[in-house]
Amino acid sequence: MERLEPLVAAAPQDATAWQLLGFAYRGDQRMREAVQAFARAVELAPTDAKSAMALAQTRYECGLPAAQLARQALALAPGDRTAIGSCATALAGEGERQAAENLLVKSLAQQPDWLDGQKTLATLRWIGGDDREFARGYAAACRALPDHLPLRLAWFRTVAQVRDWAAATRIVVEGERIFGAQAAFAVARVFIASESGDPARAATLFAQTAGLRDEVRDLAWVRYCLRTGSPERALEVALRLTDTASARLAWPYLSLIWRLTGDARAQWLDGTPPQVRIYDLGMSTTELEELAALLRGLHTARLPYLEQSVRGGTQTDRPLFYRHEPIIAALKAKFVEAVRDYVAAMPAAVPGHPLLGTPRGQILFAGSWSVRLQRQGYHVSHTHPQGWISSAFYVALPAPDAMGRPRAGWLRLGMPPSELGLDLPAYGEIEPKSGRLVMFPSTMWHATVPFDDGERLSVAYDVRVPTY
Repeated sequence: MERLEPLVAAAPQDATAWQLLGFAYRGDQRMREAVQAFARAVELAPTDAKSAMALAQTRYECGLPAAQLARQALALAPGDRTAIGSCATALAGEGERQAAENLLVKSLAQQPDWLDGQKTLATLRWIGGDDREFARGYAAACRALPDHLPLRLAWFRTVAQVRDWAAATRIVVEGERIFGAQAAFAVARVFIASESGDPARAATLFAQTAGLRDEVRDLAWVRYCLRTGSPERALEVALRLTDTASARLAWPYLSLIWRLTGDARAQWLDGTPPQVRIYDLGMSTTELEELAALLRGLHTARLPYLEQSVRGGTQTDRPLFYRHEPIIAALKAKFVEAVRDYVAAMPAAVPGHPLLGTPRGQILFAGSWSVRLQRQGYHVSHTHPQGWISSAFYVALPAPDAMGRPRAGWLRLGMPPSELGLDLPAYGEIEPKSGRLVMFPSTMWHATVPFDDGERLSVAYDVRVPTY
């Protein structure tokens, strides 16, 4: 950044310099400046597809009108997958969901092996309310390209995400008929048996695949051991996973293993007491009402996204902190201040620790979003493997008489996933209050208690794992 700004100042008519500056601003999550830089690059070089795509995508992420710009960018680069995907998301973001779907369907008919496009189409159909045939694009693509193994595996993962075990099994069976024995299909069968509640079948398949070194299989093994009351058998594999790309998925399971076996490393990992802090951000009733009104308008999906923990509600679709509205910018500034306070209060560095063993420099966000839960809504217990520090900020809540029994709607920290059937209590429960922020390690299990009726509106973010 320090070198690019003087370069632009010295050559204000250089479209490439403005484009590079825009990407640098994006990298620092300075989105307003990025929009301005890309707009200048497009003004200087109106036929440059890369700048046009960057401008459309950045405006979309900021919540600014972008569909027409995305169409223009696509006209400059017809057939470009990035341009098609950006155009589809921009169209959907401005309410043209059918046009977005039509664009993806047409493009995927010409290039069915475009995995990101297939995922975008399936997601668009799912959040639009199609919970039965949302993955039919994968089926058509596999008919067109029956010998494309990555495409079939992507189809399997999408269907398995919604726990449609019968459909997932059919995908594997057909794949084995086409491709023969494949390690990926063996892992898929193990995963299905373990997660669908067939422990006897899972035991047989785990034994048959014992020689495989596959992170999906290893995580399934850890969950299987916990589910079947043998946490000590999971320890070696879980520890091995901490040296892989799946490390931030493994640490939460190590917490459960160590707690169940009485190992003091559970306290080493989660903190004594747990690394949880509560803040009152001092927002006025007027500010909270303004924020709530804005957020409600962003909840346009009919179903939560495939991979999310939300039940009985929805989650917004793009980085909330990139948006252009002043109330969002003011909220983000308060969160940044709170994160700095949280980091400053952390204990001394601990090498190898997922929270305390990382650098504590630049604060950037891995994600930011809003969740709107309604009657009987809740979050299943989950963690945030893309984050370092996670959060919950409460904007609007049901009236006390609508909330329900005591502790309905509360946040539970350290509560294991219910499907594992573990006899472990939560570390603690925190009452939601409008204007209250809770922060905790991203590796800590957390869930919420269902409530009777009304609306529970919140904002959440993950702080990115620092690199310096």
